[in-house]
Amino acid sequence: MPLQIRAVGNVEAYSTVAVKSQVTGVLTQAHFKEGQNVKKGQLLFTIDPRPFEATLKQAEANLARDTAQLQNSREQARRYAELVKKQYVSQEQYDQIRANADAAEAVVQADQAAVENAKVQLSYCYIFSPIDGQVGSLLVNEGNLVRVNDGTPLVVINQITPINVTFSVPEQNLADIRRHMATGSLKVAAQFQADEGRPEQGNLAFVDNAVDRTTGTIKLKAEFKNGERRLWPGQFINVALTLSTQLDAVVVPSEAVQVGQEGQHVFVVKPDNSVEVRPVVVARTNEGEAVIAKGLQAGEQIVREGQFLLGPGSRIEVKDGKVTEAGEQKREKGERRKSKAQERSAS
Repeated sequence: MPLQIRAVGNVEAYSTVAVKSQVTGVLTQAHFKEGQNVKKGQLLFTIDPRPFEATLKQAEANLARDTAQLQNSREQARRYAELVKKQYVSQEQYDQIRANADAAEAVVQADQAAVENAKVQLSYCYIFSPIDGQVGSLLVNEGNLVRVNDGTPLVVINQITPINVTFSVPEQNLADIRRHMATGSLKVAAQFQADEGRPEQGNLAFVDNAVDRTTGTIKLKAEFKNGERRLWPGQFINVALTLSTQLDAVVVPSEAVQVGQEGQHVFVVKPDNSVEVRPVVVARTNEGEAVIAKGLQAGEQIVREGQFLLGPGSRIEVKDGKVTEAGEQKREKGERRKSKAQERSAS
């Protein structure tokens, strides 16, 4: 039987990206439909690129002009270097020419940076998906003017394969969780109220570094592959964190355990079909089954239904899987009820 900690968890996207524009311009086209699945690198939006193309052409023209001037300045510096050796020109004139060549080279470097910047700005006109995921509602329609770092994103993308589930457990469980984490990855099952038979399986991926002092709980996060996309961001689901598995556990249906004045007990069926009231100690319950720590041995037969008919020493019959009183006991009870009725009638 698994040793589990149960909680209510909340499904969160593995990663969320709010797509915003890095340039100011008119949104000319959205290349997807709302709710569509997108791949990393897929084109999402186009912003009017014409102003940025013009800026790039201007920067490239400035670069070409200044590159030609740099070549002329270098040629002049080369010629003056020969002349100064022959003392046809002064050293001061040569130094001036060489300084002009160095300045022209710096101007070309600045032009190259301007061209690179213009290319970057132009690339921002085409917005691509940074992750694999599913887009939400289109928050800015085509034809609108978008601005740099506008407060409203163009669209929000949620990555849901894989996906995370966050939940909190009491701080008293933290030591057990850390001890079992040291031996390997811990399994986490997530299941819905309406679909108890098909839990999603994941692994514990994160334990918060502090206990919430207001609630006395520690936050945990589990990662699920979510291949069938049954888990969806925002859902609340039941979570079961499995710490370990108890071998050779003695287990009975939870409804077989009754509570009386002496505490918890079960009705044990003896070989002669009489029942014995046996006190038990329940270690824990899990999905309708009770793990018995003390009071029962494996293989013993117990009563699951019809306990209200029984008492210590009662004899039973099992018909169609249901416990009924033995016929002799029924006849004795019937005779007693008939005798009492006759006494009431005589009086």
